[in-house]
Amino acid sequence: MTLPAGIDPAVPPSGDGCVECDAAGGWWFHLRRCAQCGHIGCCDSSPSQHATAHAGAAGHPFVQSYEPGETWLWNYETSEMYESGPDLAPPLSHPADQPVPGPAGRVPENWTEALR
Repeated sequence: MTLPAGIDPAVPPSGDGCVECDAAGGWWFHLRRCAQCGHIGCCDSSPSQHATAHAGAAGHPFVQSYEPGETWLWNYETSEMYESGPDLAPPLSHPADQPVPGPAGRVPENWTEALR
């Protein structure tokens, strides 16, 4: 099977949380994994939308959900969603005990207002 450009199944994820949010002490709603380089970024419902920013800056078109039990991929170039895709290097999600939104201790009490 030939994989499309922008997917490298051998690259592990960059960590358990959004790289930029962790560096800045921020928080996220859901996480996305770059299918090309493994960068973990926060979703477009998160305050900072780092996954989309990474895709644009790096030119990496595919992300996969980094939520437990989700396998879908999104192609930023075509705005297409795929229910599943090639198996990427483990782990396939953040730890199951990591809260959503997360991470623990950094989510403001009024987090639902921040997502409006």
